[in-house]
Amino acid sequence: MNGRQVRTIHYQLFTIHQKGGIVKIKYYAHACFGVAGSDGVRVIIDPYEPGSFDGAIQYAAVEDEAAVILVSHDHADHNYTKSIKGTPEILKGAGQAAGIDFKAIEVFHDESQGSDRGEVVIFVWEQDGIKICHLGDLGHTLSEEQLGRIAGSDVLLIPVGGLYTIDAEAAGGIVETLSPKLVIPMHFKTPKCGFPIAPVEDFLKGKANVKKAGSSELEISKDMLPAEQEIVVLEPSL
Repeated sequence: MNGRQVRTIHYQLFTIHQKGGIVKIKYYAHACFGVAGSDGVRVIIDPYEPGSFDGAIQYAAVEDEAAVILVSHDHADHNYTKSIKGTPEILKGAGQAAGIDFKAIEVFHDESQGSDRGEVVIFVWEQDGIKICHLGDLGHTLSEEQLGRIAGSDVLLIPVGGLYTIDAEAAGGIVETLSPKLVIPMHFKTPKCGFPIAPVEDFLKGKANVKKAGSSELEISKDMLPAEQEIVVLEPSL
């Protein structure tokens, strides 16, 4: 290999190839992720406010630097941008930032056309050829038209906790329809989340190819995405 060491990362997941751009995904907590491409551009999605909702959100603040912040909706557990370092561009809908085109699909936070909790934006974008979809606090099943707009996503970041979002059953239906290569659950019950939502185990029941990373981070590249769909559970880092 021309004296170069091939870096291999398993987490019992899949191998990272030495060719092509590598995308690093970090799960901060709740519905917040950081996605950094091989060019170093980091996108942070849905940062939360520590202590919000009368102390229900007990995770520490997200303080990494970002080029772009995506906010799916203006609730305190998804729109706290103040702690992010750098001079990021903030998008609450479709647009271009840091050389990336971000698509936005408007959906609802509930099953009542937004009358209970308002609207939410689904973000879809590509880094290093990997198509990523973050469903935000989606609260209903998706229409065929909406599913068509996010079809072909390689990585699906999906809420599974229910009550304020889709539950395990609805999330499973979306996963089955879209068939992404990697599914990463979010917005589920943990010791640092006081919301009365379900733990990730409810979503994992009966699912094949479930991998627990034992870490908050993973690295992927387009040419080494798994041949069969995998559900990867990341540990909240904060």
